[in-house]
Amino acid sequence: MTDYNKPIPDPDPYTSGPFWEGAKEGKLMLPRCEDCNRVHWYPRILCPFCYSRSISWFEASGEGTLYSFAVQQRAFAPGWAEEGPYVTCFIDLNEGDRMFGVLLDVDVSKPEDIFAKIGSKVSIEFVKANDDVHVPYWKLAS
Repeated sequence: MTDYNKPIPDPDPYTSGPFWEGAKEGKLMLPRCEDCNRVHWYPRILCPFCYSRSISWFEASGEGTLYSFAVQQRAFAPGWAEEGPYVTCFIDLNEGDRMFGVLLDVDVSKPEDIFAKIGSKVSIEFVKANDDVHVPYWKLAS
């Protein structure tokens, strides 16, 4: 991917600012509740487990395991329509929550090969969408 032609997220400085700042540096930043110590994804101002407002951010490993996937045959959003088919995935992060994303460098014509990789290690890769936004994608670990 050289020229990013997909929809670009509009970062919210109140809920996801640290995530996007970390992404620009190639770091996966995750929110963690200071009261119950649980990591949660997606970012929000309240802990989804204990409803505390004491949320802090930390640099995560950027690694996890492939939990599930789907081959997207069609897309209607600009940029994604030209990309198809592509693979979306759920990643179980090493830090304890699950994150949705797009899995790169897999053969979409052989979903059985991707299925055989469920439980495999993955790592995050950030792709520059513009000067302010770097978008997370996932790759199977070598």
